[in-house]
Amino acid sequence: MPQPSPDRTHPPLTFRRKVVRKVLPARFHARVESVSWRDMALVIGPVLLLMVGLVAGAIWWLNPAPPKTLTISTGPEGSAFHRHAIKYRDILARDGIKLVVQESEGSLENLARLRAGGADIGFVIDGVSPEAERPGLVSLGSVSHQPVFVFYRGEQVLTRLAELEHKKISIGRIGSGARVLATAMFKANGIEQGRNAQLRGLEAGDAVDALMAGEIDAVLLMGDSAPLEITRKLMRAPEVKLMSFSQADALVRRMGALNKLALPMGAIDMARNIPPTDVSLVAPNVELVARENLHPALSDLLIEAAREVHGRRGLLQEAGEFPAARSSDFALSEDAARYYQYGKGFFYRHLPFWLASLLDRIVIILLPLAVLLIPALRLLPWLYRWRIQARIYPWYGALISLERGLRDETAQDTAALLARLDEIEQGVNALKVPLAFLDQIYVLREHVAFVRSRLAFNATQKAGTEPA
Repeated sequence: MPQPSPDRTHPPLTFRRKVVRKVLPARFHARVESVSWRDMALVIGPVLLLMVGLVAGAIWWLNPAPPKTLTISTGPEGSAFHRHAIKYRDILARDGIKLVVQESEGSLENLARLRAGGADIGFVIDGVSPEAERPGLVSLGSVSHQPVFVFYRGEQVLTRLAELEHKKISIGRIGSGARVLATAMFKANGIEQGRNAQLRGLEAGDAVDALMAGEIDAVLLMGDSAPLEITRKLMRAPEVKLMSFSQADALVRRMGALNKLALPMGAIDMARNIPPTDVSLVAPNVELVARENLHPALSDLLIEAAREVHGRRGLLQEAGEFPAARSSDFALSEDAARYYQYGKGFFYRHLPFWLASLLDRIVIILLPLAVLLIPALRLLPWLYRWRIQARIYPWYGALISLERGLRDETAQDTAALLARLDEIEQGVNALKVPLAFLDQIYVLREHVAFVRSRLAFNATQKAGTEPA
C-alpha cells in the first residue's frame, strides 16, 4: 500500500514556533512569528547598552554614591557634644557609614574646621558665628537648647543683667562659644569689660568654687559648664541665687539667636521645692551644621540619628521637639527642609540604605535622561526595517547591473548572464526575512522572473537574426 506523501504546504514547525504556539494565544502567533528576534536584538541591543552607559556615567559623575566615611567636630572629651557624637557614630554604623569623632574646644573650633574642610559636620551654638564665616555651610536643623544660667551672690533679688554692673563675673573661658554669646548679652545690657565690670574667663569648676568662696559675684554657665549636678549644688547653696530673666522676651527680640524657656517650680528638687517659683531663662539653640556639599542621603541619615539622640523628653524640652527645622545663623539646607516636610523617601523606608541610595540616584538621573532617550527610541522601528531591507535591496542592485548587460550581450554573454541570474535567484530564495517582509521577497522574485524573461526573449531574437 503506498504511503501518503508528506504535506508540503505546511512545513515542520521549528522549536521557536512550537514554544510560541504553546505559550501565546492563537491571535498572537502570526504577530510573534512575523518578527525577526535576531535582528530586533541586534538593533535594540546597542541602543540599550548606550542607554545603560549614559545612565551609569551620569550617576557616577553627576550624582555619585554617598561617601562611607564622615567626620564630626564635637567638643571636649566627656562633653555633651562629644557624648552625642558617640551615639551618632553607633547609629550610622548600622547602615555601614563610619563616623570619625573629633574632639574640639567647642563651637568656634568646630566652625573653623568646617570652614577649612577638616570636618563634614559639627555642633555650633547659635549666635557665635560671624556672618563672614557662614558661606559654604548649611544647617541640618536645631538639635537642642543650650540654656543660660546666671548664678549670683547676695540678698538682693536680681532679674536683669544690667543689675550686675560693677560686679566680678565669670562668663566662660576665652575662645569658647559661650563667652562670645555672653559678651554680646552683657553688651546689650550696657555692661562691658574694663568699663563697668570685670568679666573673667574661669573654667566652669573654678568659677563655681570662686563663687561659693565669695571671690566673684556672679557666674554665667551654659551647656557643658552647667551640668545638672553643678546646677543642683548652686541652687541648694543658701547664699547663691539663680537669676530669672524678667527681660527674657526683650532679649529674645534683641538677639535672634535666643529663645525663652521656663524652668518649672520644683524641677531641680521637688521635695525641697527648688526652684521655689518658675524661672524664666534664655537659651540659644545648638545647630547641626554641615558643609553644603554633604550628600543628600547622608543628610537624611544624620537627621534620623539626631531624632533618635535628641528627641526624648528633657527638663527643658518636650518629646519630639528636636531635631527641628529651625536655624538662626545658617540657612537650612534644601535636603533637610525636604526631609522635615516629607520625611524619608520611599526607597529609604522600605530598602537597605545602600540599595535605596542606588535606586534613588538612578531615578534622579533617569527622569531627565528619559526626556532625551524617548525620542531616540522612535528610531528603533526605522532601524529594524532598514536592517531587514538591507538584505533585500542589494539583490535589486545585482538585477539592475545584469539588466544593463543585456544591451551588448553576445551568445557567450547570454550563458554568463543566465548563470549570474541563477545565482541571484538562488540567493533570493535563500533569504530569510520576517513574515511582515515576505511581500517584498515575492516582488523581488517577480523582478527576477521579469529579467529572466527578457534574457530569454533577447536570446530568441538573436537566434532568429543570425545567418543559417
